[in-house]
Amino acid sequence: MNMKKQVKLIQIEQPEIYENVPPVYLTDETINERKEKLLQLMKEEEFDVLAIYADKEHGSNFEYLTGFIPRFEEALFVMKSNGDCSYILGNENLKLAKHARTMGTVYHYPLFSLPNQPMYDNTPLENILDQINFRTSKKIGLVGWKMFTSKRQNNSTLFDIPNFVVEAFRNAKHDHAKMVNAAYLFIRGDIGARTTNNANEIAHYEYGSNLASSCMLKALNAIDIDVKESFLGNLLNGDGQTNTVVTIAATGKRFEYANLYPTDKQTKAGDPISLTTGYKGGLTSRTGFIVENKEQLPSSQKDYLDKVAIPYYQTVVYWLENIKIGMSGGTFYDLIEGVYPKEKYNWQLNPGHLTSDEEWMSSPIYPDSTEEIKSGMILQIDIIPSIEGYAGVSAEDTIALANEELRTKLKNEYPQVWNRIQKRRNYIQEQLNIHLSEEILPLSNTVGYYRPYLLTKDKALTSI
Repeated sequence: MNMKKQVKLIQIEQPEIYENVPPVYLTDETINERKEKLLQLMKEEEFDVLAIYADKEHGSNFEYLTGFIPRFEEALFVMKSNGDCSYILGNENLKLAKHARTMGTVYHYPLFSLPNQPMYDNTPLENILDQINFRTSKKIGLVGWKMFTSKRQNNSTLFDIPNFVVEAFRNAKHDHAKMVNAAYLFIRGDIGARTTNNANEIAHYEYGSNLASSCMLKALNAIDIDVKESFLGNLLNGDGQTNTVVTIAATGKRFEYANLYPTDKQTKAGDPISLTTGYKGGLTSRTGFIVENKEQLPSSQKDYLDKVAIPYYQTVVYWLENIKIGMSGGTFYDLIEGVYPKEKYNWQLNPGHLTSDEEWMSSPIYPDSTEEIKSGMILQIDIIPSIEGYAGVSAEDTIALANEELRTKLKNEYPQVWNRIQKRRNYIQEQLNIHLSEEILPLSNTVGYYRPYLLTKDKALTSI
């Protein structure tokens, strides 16, 4: 097993950020490829119908084929194994159907609308399902957003969509079809259609990852004494884009009055601060102290650098230098556990997870996982230690994994995206002394860049 590299805090150039980057749109070819991937999976898993539910917070599986989420309403997208598609939409999403990326028959169902909006058409949902007609279906997949992974319950019979929708499918006319949770067709690491991305998709998601990391560096550079959380929070929000997580700008004591959002609280010397922002394609998170040096740390945390920050950063470096296409998620989990023991550092979640339209899709990295880490996966480095008596530490960012064929397509089809990726790789290797295999494509500008003393803006941790 490779050992962790030595780390020191030194003066170093900041990473470059990229302003005014235009989004890359998903092509019709990509949308068709997505549909074909799912139709093939339906055939392999013997599904006759997929019914994909969405609301504002849980719309990514729906959006994967349709190109939109139902915003403040609910919606269903139904796809048969023969490729026929249908939309069941509330009042304010009917107008979006003509813009959808996958064509289908549209059915109006006002009960998917907001409370007290007109609901004059009281056609029951099961009647609409009867019109779509899957009377001869033997296996129906209901898809929300969650793939349950309980070791004690039957995950296929747990549904994360409203009961009135589930009951409508039970009451619709079909010959006693089996209904199962089919979210795994989208997000399970070994077969899920959404877990790997083509060149167009990686370029599409790089936009959000670049944006999150650019906003983060601006906020880090704005940290000073007596700066409001709300000011930093504003810097973390960019291009008018919708966040995939609640924006965090929290200094000092967190969660006062159960609050999650930036307030007018001002930063103070010696306080810890946590910053997080995320967009489609990636999240960036940082935690450190509002100090210039060790002497300004709280008296009980003078050894924060050696006790917390350096062991964590060594693990981030190890993560980047050791993840490989083709290894199992369980093998990689064991590698991280070997250099950063959970029992000692009290991290609880998976040390890395998949991301795309939502911040956390799923993860192939867990104990005894046989799921393969594949080319086309977009992963976030996400190790969250908890060391009693000490503030936290975070340097979460996003990378993609790509084999030679995928790298060549990305280089040829999206040269500007490829150029940014190569500049990031050069910075990581030349300035931070982190060796990256050719497979690793940094989508965030700040991958591997971490400064624990946030008033000393020209110093960061590097490996030696």
